[in-house]
Amino acid sequence: MSLFMSSAHASTAAAAPAGGEWSMLIMLGIFGLVFYFLIYRPQAKRVKEHKDLMTALTKGDEVLTQGGLVGKISKVAEDKDFIVIALNDQAEVTVQKSAISAVLPKGTMKSL
Repeated sequence: MSLFMSSAHASTAAAAPAGGEWSMLIMLGIFGLVFYFLIYRPQAKRVKEHKDLMTALTKGDEVLTQGGLVGKISKVAEDKDFIVIALNDQAEVTVQKSAISAVLPKGTMKSL
C-alpha cells in the first residue's frame, strides 16, 4: 500500500508546475510594466526635454553648464554642436550644446 501512496503523491506534485507557467508569464509582464513606467518612460521624457532645450538655445540666453559655469550665449553655431559663452566682459568659453543643463531667467548674471 505504501508503494501506491508514494506514487500518488508524486503524480500530484508533477501536475503543479503547469499552473506555475502562467504565473511566471504574469510576473514577467508585471515586471515589464514596472520597468516601463518607473524607469524607461521618465528617462525618455528627460532626454526629450533636454533635446528641446538644446534646439531652443539662442544668442543672449543666460545658461548654466553642467560644470557649473554661468554665462551668456554670445555665438551659436547651427551647423556644429558648439556654442560660445561669455562668462564676463573678457572671458569667453566654447562648450558643446549638450553641456548646457539649464537656461536661466534674464538678469540672473547681474544678481550674482
